[in-house]
Amino acid sequence: MESDRLTVNCNPTAKSLPFHAGLRLGLFRARGIDLTLMSTADSRGQRDGLLRGDFQIVHVAVDNAVHMKDVEGLDVVVIMGGDSGMNELFVQPHIRTIEDLRGGRLVCDAPDTAFALQAYRILGDRGLERDRDYTVVSVGRGEFRLDAMINDKANTAAVLNLPYSLQARRLGLRSLGDTTTFVGPYQAGSAFVMRPWAEAHRDLVVRYVAAYLECLDWVLAPANHDACVGILEEELKLPRDIAAESVELLRQPGFGFEPHAAIDLAGFRNTLALRTMVEGTSQGADPQRYLDLSYHAAAMRLVRAPSPAQTAGARSDSKPEARLVPWTKD
Repeated sequence: MESDRLTVNCNPTAKSLPFHAGLRLGLFRARGIDLTLMSTADSRGQRDGLLRGDFQIVHVAVDNAVHMKDVEGLDVVVIMGGDSGMNELFVQPHIRTIEDLRGGRLVCDAPDTAFALQAYRILGDRGLERDRDYTVVSVGRGEFRLDAMINDKANTAAVLNLPYSLQARRLGLRSLGDTTTFVGPYQAGSAFVMRPWAEAHRDLVVRYVAAYLECLDWVLAPANHDACVGILEEELKLPRDIAAESVELLRQPGFGFEPHAAIDLAGFRNTLALRTMVEGTSQGADPQRYLDLSYHAAAMRLVRAPSPAQTAGARSDSKPEARLVPWTKD
């Protein structure tokens, strides 16, 4: 049977591990999916690309879906969760407190969504007002924020996650802490789609979610630690120690991947409250406005049933699928 072609966008961070593992194990193909991965330079590109149909599913902070729905009036829907962001606020070595960021420069991805809003809240709680007490510069996704911090000491703060947070620490930047210690529970990682497309391709979406959940289960299994480290080394060109620590943190309860890619409703409510507080654009604190978890529920039923994907993930005497679907970067 011919596989359905599907293009998915995600950032080239440690959180891309389930995709790369699944491609090597053939888990997507076992569900009848020919998967291509893409990334964009920033979240604006992710939102625009989804609308254009450059890709059909985006894995990125859920606040981007909220922005598309509430600010741009687009019919998007969140189909599963992921994590709380795994974010830390990093500063230059001479910065000791958040108050020391007065007069500095915050580098971010898009200035109107997600982790930038976390930073505004953290600095605002210490009396620092955007554009009055510090400036904001949009440079794009995590690797670009790290480069900006390293190459220009005038860039005094950035929110970073794995593996860039580990690299930042080794390069001498200072972490002021996990962002959730400042803002509380937070729904970050998610997958979302244009609702009309998902409704027209329901079976494909369910099979995709099922395959992703199987990939996630495999990544979270301690027995697969060394294999996961090797995948991150190869795909992200990471030193082994950073790849190994990334895998450990991806599995850390309360910090890493949420099992079964579940949505943290309390965290999502806080994400919406944060957007209302900082931007004044969220149209309410009810996550259900943005969710359709029927795809996830159907996928969970598939995963619990015997499937070719489970067999592919469990066999240790067979080699991984030889052909890797291209990891396309813009």
